[in-house]
Amino acid sequence: MTHALPGYLCPEDGTRADVRTAPWCCPLCSGPWDLDFTPDPASVLEPSAGPNSLWRYAAALPLPGAFSVSLAEGNTPMVPLAERVHAKLDFLMPTLSFKDRGAVMLAEVARRLAPRRVVADSSGNAGAAVAAYCARAGLNCEVFVPEGTSERKTDRIRAHGAAVRVVPGGREATAEAARAAADEPGVFYASHVFNPYFLHGTKTYVYEIWEAMSGRLPDALVVPVGNGTLLLGAALAVEELARRGVRPPALIAVQAEAVAPLASAFAAGAEDAGPVPQLPTLAEGIAIPAPPRARQILAAVRKSGGTFLTVPDERLREAQRDLARRGLSVEPTAAACWAAVGPLSPDDPLQGRTAVLPLCGAGPK
Repeated sequence: MTHALPGYLCPEDGTRADVRTAPWCCPLCSGPWDLDFTPDPASVLEPSAGPNSLWRYAAALPLPGAFSVSLAEGNTPMVPLAERVHAKLDFLMPTLSFKDRGAVMLAEVARRLAPRRVVADSSGNAGAAVAAYCARAGLNCEVFVPEGTSERKTDRIRAHGAAVRVVPGGREATAEAARAAADEPGVFYASHVFNPYFLHGTKTYVYEIWEAMSGRLPDALVVPVGNGTLLLGAALAVEELARRGVRPPALIAVQAEAVAPLASAFAAGAEDAGPVPQLPTLAEGIAIPAPPRARQILAAVRKSGGTFLTVPDERLREAQRDLARRGLSVEPTAAACWAAVGPLSPDDPLQGRTAVLPLCGAGPK
């Protein structure tokens, strides 16, 4: 029932909107939405008794009632990388990246709203995930990609029955084209950046760590950050679990040295991040020169007592090779956290703390 969906809330100006009728962004400031939702800390959370998917955390999710969209996503394993560091293998998700956590939520919301079509903009993992879950939900889907996107990537999206629209120009031109389409009647914008239901899907990453660690969390969560969807989801889960008496960890955010607007703003003590040049880097998945949720990301890291780290491409490539030698084949972006805190890092950024990091995207697909 769509009337049961929690509404949107703008974190900048307090604007509220009904999910059924709201535009894809705040009409006053054009910023991304948050969700007017806080799970009851007294609600019973028994993931082991739930389905083998992220819906096992239904008591903490903002979609009440029966759900129907799932590919048995979530519940990914954790393996040790070092004495005090574990990796969570989110590249084992159905579409081979952590983006499934948010995509299944967007597809379930869209299924309940019954739009004429769903649109998304992504040249990589998010596009494939949204296409797959829309296929599962029986929704018409169109994914906007920048010109020059490899045929390998567009073929993955088309394989799920989604239409692919190639947009002249770069990533920002692609986003603008998708947002123009999202303004049309009967269109649901499955944005992994602007739609907060995506963040409530990614927060299950931390709930699974809590479950695997028997009701605890590590001293630190190390997270790669571009648009910040995994980090902000993690911050949501940390706050929610803190209300249940779980000690919160520090959030350590990792960016590519070549494109690090958030790390620069954090070092300068700024509350927001200005845009930086879009320079080439192996870590394409986190090379976001102007993240729309920059203020929220910076605030979340500071609140946790965490910090930002950056990694150069040469260390990132060696970290990817090191993981492969350990049997873990991941894309370059997924190796960023290991490059930042593993044995290749020039110092000891963890300072003896326990930590979990995600391997969030598979290698050659």
